[in-house]
Parts: sequence; structure tokens; C-alpha cells
Amino acid sequence: MKAPPFAYAKPRTLSEALELATRPGAKLLAGGQSLIPSLNLRLSAPELLVDLNAVEDLKGIAHEKDVVRIGAMTTHAEIGASDVVRKHVPLLAEAVPHIAHTAIRNRGTIGGSLALADPAAEYPACALALEATILVQNAKGSRRIAAKDFFKGLFETDLKEGEILTGVEFRAHKRGDKSAFLELARRQGDYAIVGLAAFASNGTKRLAYFGAADRAVLATNAAQAKDLASARVALTKDLQPPADLYHSSATKLHLAGVLLERAWSKL
Repeated sequence: MKAPPFAYAKPRTLSEALELATRPGAKLLAGGQSLIPSLNLRLSAPELLVDLNAVEDLKGIAHEKDVVRIGAMTTHAEIGASDVVRKHVPLLAEAVPHIAHTAIRNRGTIGGSLALADPAAEYPACALALEATILVQNAKGSRRIAAKDFFKGLFETDLKEGEILTGVEFRAHKRGDKSAFLELARRQGDYAIVGLAAFASNGTKRLAYFGAADRAVLATNAAQAKDLASARVALTKDLQPPADLYHSSATKLHLAGVLLERAWSKL
């Protein structure tokens, strides 16, 4: 199929992009790895497509003091290749190789992934585990949103009309911090059956599952358990994963426990 007709704009500055985002029927294009197929299947029909790829202010990785800021238009491949990310946000670096295939990692962006909020995507879970801050802006000002408040449901976020996700901030890894990223998929590059982004700091664990609910979700009871056996029992209170075409809810919960066991030893 072919995409429906739409107007197209490619702003060069963030201010231009913010103005275009307020126009009726505007839709933002980041890497396009989800939006372009949606257009071609006519599941999305914007009046105006605003291509953000020329907005340099939305790109790049910066480390200042104890914060790593990643621009929304930074690609998965750039994140995976970054020495700053590998050193200061290693959980994110661990996640990148699990994202689809090389061609998609070369085009897809962190901002696009977070804004789409696919429940099977890797970055939202990483953002939850690391207590990231999502940066958004509109023509009138900016907002900082904690990751736990940003993801609202299936493909639903706290982004308001006319807002652009401009970046995300992570606290830099400290001495003694540990992380683990694991996922199970039918084939390399497939969406995860279930996945886990885990982080531990000063004796506190944060276990963020993806593919186990309508959004990335924290397993708070399991994270507070004193030992692995107790954590596996507690996990049944945290997760009620929906069945899919290939796996029952019980199967996905069992696999979530397998990942918990593998991550526990690393943390």
C-alpha cells in the first residue's frame, strides 16, 4: 500500500519545529522506523509530516557532572557506539544490540522509541530502571517528566499536543552501581517475548520489565525481596502479563522469573 497524501516540512531549527508541531494534523517524524510502516498501511494519516532529522539541537550525547543527556534524535547506533554511554550509562549500552537489526539501529532514535512507548521496546524499561528524566518542549516552554510518570499505557505517554520530546537525562553510573539487561525473543531482532532492565545502587534494586504489560513496568515487590526465592514469589504480585499469539500469560510469567534469576546474580 501507499501512504495517504500529506504536506511535508523539514525544519532546520527547534523553534521552527515547535511552531510546525502546533499546526492542525501535524505528526512528528523521527527515525521513521514505526511511523513509515504505519503510514504505508494507512494506520496513520497526518495532514502535515514534520521531519525532525535536520534539527541539530535534538542530536548528540553530553556528559556534565553526574548527568548524561542524550538528544532525542540520537540514533540507537550512535548510543551503542558512544564511549560516554558505555562508561556512564552501561545499561543503555547493553540494551542497544537487542534492538531490531543494524539497519533499524542506524535510523531509529531514542526519542522516537520513548515517544512511541511500545510495551515491548527496550528504552522505556531502561528509562524506568534508571529513573531517567524525559525532556519535552512546546512553543511556550519546557517540562521535565520523570520516566515513571511519562508512560501512561499502550502507546500512550504524557506528551501533550504541540510538544516535542527533546531529550532524556540519566544519572551517571557511580562506583558500586550494577546493571543487567536481558531479553528473550524467538529470533534475534524480533520483539522480546519478555525482557528485563535491572539496576542496583546502594542496596536498592529497580527491576523494569517490558513485554509484560501494556507498558514498561517496575517489579517493586520483587526488587524489595531479600533473596532470590522470595523475589520469584513476589514477582507474581508485580506481573500479570497478557497472553499473545504464541505465549500464554503463565509462560511469560515463567520467563520473567528466568530473567529475574539471571539478573539477580549480576546485581
